[in-house]
Amino acid sequence: VCRIMWKPCPFTHHPALLLYIVLEIFIHSVRGLNVCMSGSATSCEECLLIHPSCAWCAQEDFGQARTLNSRCDFSQNLQKRGCDAPFIENPRSGSSLLRSKPLSSKGSGVTQYDVIQIYPQKISLSLRPGDQTSFEVQVRPVEDYPVDLYYLMDLSLSMKDDLDTIRNLGTKLAEEMRKLTSNFRLGFGSFVDKNISPFSYTAPKYQDNPCNGYKLFPNCVPTFGFRHLLSLTDKVDRFNEEVQKQMVSRNRDAPEGGFDAILQAAVCKEKIGWRKEAYHLLVFATDDVPHLALDGKLGGLVHPHDGQCHLNDKNEYSAANMMDYPSLALLGEKLAENNIFLIFAVTKRHYVLYKNLTALIPGTTVEILDQDSKNIIQLIVNAYNNIRSKVELSVWDHPEDLSLAFTATCQDGQPLTGLRKCADVKIGDTVSFNITVDARGCPPKGTRKSFTIRPVGFKDRLEVSVDYRCDCSCTYYTKTNSSRCNSAGTYSCGICRCEPGYLGARCECEEGEVDHQHLSACREAEGKQVCSGRGECSCNQCLCYESEFGKIYGTFCECDDFSCARHKGILCSGHGECHCGECKCHAGYIGDNCNCSTETASCVSDDGKICSGRGSCVCGRCQCTEPGAFGDTCEKCPTCPDACGTKRECIECRLFNTGRLADNQTCQRMCKDEIITVETLQTDDSNTVQCVYKTENDCVMKFTYSEHANGQSVLTALKEPECAVAPNAMTVLLAVVGSILLMGIVLLALWKLVITIHDRREFARFQSARSRARYEMASNPVYKQSIPSHPMETVFHMHSIKSCNGGVH
Repeated sequence: VCRIMWKPCPFTHHPALLLYIVLEIFIHSVRGLNVCMSGSATSCEECLLIHPSCAWCAQEDFGQARTLNSRCDFSQNLQKRGCDAPFIENPRSGSSLLRSKPLSSKGSGVTQYDVIQIYPQKISLSLRPGDQTSFEVQVRPVEDYPVDLYYLMDLSLSMKDDLDTIRNLGTKLAEEMRKLTSNFRLGFGSFVDKNISPFSYTAPKYQDNPCNGYKLFPNCVPTFGFRHLLSLTDKVDRFNEEVQKQMVSRNRDAPEGGFDAILQAAVCKEKIGWRKEAYHLLVFATDDVPHLALDGKLGGLVHPHDGQCHLNDKNEYSAANMMDYPSLALLGEKLAENNIFLIFAVTKRHYVLYKNLTALIPGTTVEILDQDSKNIIQLIVNAYNNIRSKVELSVWDHPEDLSLAFTATCQDGQPLTGLRKCADVKIGDTVSFNITVDARGCPPKGTRKSFTIRPVGFKDRLEVSVDYRCDCSCTYYTKTNSSRCNSAGTYSCGICRCEPGYLGARCECEEGEVDHQHLSACREAEGKQVCSGRGECSCNQCLCYESEFGKIYGTFCECDDFSCARHKGILCSGHGECHCGECKCHAGYIGDNCNCSTETASCVSDDGKICSGRGSCVCGRCQCTEPGAFGDTCEKCPTCPDACGTKRECIECRLFNTGRLADNQTCQRMCKDEIITVETLQTDDSNTVQCVYKTENDCVMKFTYSEHANGQSVLTALKEPECAVAPNAMTVLLAVVGSILLMGIVLLALWKLVITIHDRREFARFQSARSRARYEMASNPVYKQSIPSHPMETVFHMHSIKSCNGGVH
């Protein structure tokens, strides 16, 4: 409810407000400390600058007449001391809605010109220095939003096969894009390079045909910088017709002049035909690196690019040979200014270079283009979906005296302090950002400032106007030569400012008048020096001496603005004011010498956590509590249990463009370690952590993680994951059959061996038995052949012997 009605939300959702309340309790609880009364405020405006909790009493008869700074105190104290509430000056910071149309849910149709994707659209802030205020911004990417796509193609000679591939690109691309939006327009332009030496062939014989004498491709068109060929149109057949007319050209060096073309396509809005109420996609297709600013000096071009449109009547870039190539900063500025998403479609060989450029140019992404551009349609669709899934806020015309702190609340509803970006946003989802604003000082009176908050690539914006509350309303009733000041001073906000030569709370005394009987009025206590020894007593008041070190002040000249704690020789560390011996810190700093920052932004690691979840933020610096953790945000920790898991995501996105961090800018922001690829991984170093994980394709990826002495993290990884090769089916079949046959032969051989051994044993036993039988017949005395007495007995005896030896009966 508080967000919808723009009422203050519970402080649990606002860390800055919680810190403010804690500081307030601390200030009130410390005995004897009153940051307001201990200051040097002698006017309402000075009182308001001491601390955002200080208030001024403008009531005429309030307090003791001679105690000027007693009017500056906490509001509740002033009321207790008798100051009526209407006379208390205590302005607070706040915000008010000026334009707040509700968010839209659909982009195309009869109401597409009124599509709202950011809420609110205009607010006003009233800021008192040091008094923070917060407001919420909601962003909702709508479905079916119009899309303008301008295809910018490198037509150097090496892109000839790509040109052949995209001759019917318009029809196919329109079919795919109309699945995402019903309102799609397509345009086309081409580039080569500056037609001057050393970038191109400039000899007379090459003027009409730079390919003259080139055997592989003897004919091509003259070199040109950028040529706008087709304004954005929904008639995609015209795109095909225009592409089919094109021929490649030739330049001399490897880099191309593509950045000249990108800038012209961005700033020549009328000729290109960019619609205000559409997503602007600029596809940059090339197979080589770009020329950058200062390269033009090689050709004698010393004038930097002016960032203006220079297309002539033929829609050709007329200043190509007069100005240098644009810088990355200028390119990023013009792309953001015109809400253009740049898609680098580059070959794998140059992917890393262009990926690094995306970190320097907001709103850009990079995709890998096949050598012949066959994957260009899927590339564009993927890039478009990637762009639509991100919401990132940018700040334009940020006043230097304002500090902004962002807290993102994405789809999971969890606040992420220090982040201004949400990823993986679905079309139609609403994400919110809490923005805390703090003014560090007061500009000259009457100054109004403004800034703009825009989601990157959106036409929608939030306009924020800022009014500084540094003045007191009681000053509007200031009266000079007032009778309340004995006609010798100006009455304002309850006090008199005396004319030169007059003193006293009501300017009732002249300088030099001294009442020796009332010198005690100039002593802080009995026995102490008059005016603390740092001033003279005049008209029962102390006139403090001037000092070369600073200002001496106070009722008894007991205070000064130079006797405070220092840090590295700087008074109050430069983050506070010295008041009566104590440092009164600016908003965002605490400590005796104001050297301790309460900001946590410097402690937020790339993953959005405070000190990477391994420590605590103390005075703006991380104190790592996890054993083995170190680094500015405790992000380095080779021995931590999650070290391999964290670095694995960087290996996936940096080397293979996969995984949770595959988004180009997210990977670039979170993965800054050096990655070395090797064929064989050395694992014998005891100072490295060995990491192994399984990929989506069931392959095994190995890498090591180590920290150099200079603090740099180094990841050494295999060039490619180790994947098991699937065996050949025929090889497996033959191996199985062969194994069966081999086992059969072996078993037969074993069987034959066993039978042979058995037979030999039996034969040997038979031979042994036979030998014994012969022995018995020949040498056994018991059995001796008998001598028959009759011939028939001899015959019968022989027949008996044969029967015993196995003969047939």
